[in-house]
Amino acid sequence: LVVGGTGYVGGRLVPRLLDAGHEVRVLARRPVRAERFDWSDDVDLVQGDVLDRDSLDRAFTGCSAAYYLVHSMGSTDDFEETDQRAATNFRDAADAAGIERIVYLGGMGDDDDLSAHLSSRHEVGEILASGATPCTELRAAVIIGSGSLSFEMLRYVTERLPAMVTP
Repeated sequence: LVVGGTGYVGGRLVPRLLDAGHEVRVLARRPVRAERFDWSDDVDLVQGDVLDRDSLDRAFTGCSAAYYLVHSMGSTDDFEETDQRAATNFRDAADAAGIERIVYLGGMGDDDDLSAHLSSRHEVGEILASGATPCTELRAAVIIGSGSLSFEMLRYVTERLPAMVTP
């Protein structure tokens, strides 16, 4: 199960899993967003939301591993609380389904000096790891690649500013 499969990282992970011979299910709030990917016809695409526990229960059925590639920053004013609720739902649904492993993409940083966003990413990792299902947390800095939100923001800035004193 890949949650966040229509995002930048998920959109590149899914074809790798398929190439390795795995059956892949992708959970998406708006499954129509997956149609832009070449792999969309090769996966079991299900509608659901990490904030809707019932949709997670259905999505986990028959899966052995689950990738958690979502975050709430930018979607609500209180993204920290939303992140906590989503991670708790995911952890509990994974435990109930008997998932063998959660793989979580978090963020780097020293726990003593974190932005609200990175602090929330670390807390999500702690929540996911606090259940019965083993959790592997991969921590990455900003992921920049063509089509990613970070790349598009950088491109926008560089196209608008002829010079910059500091980034």
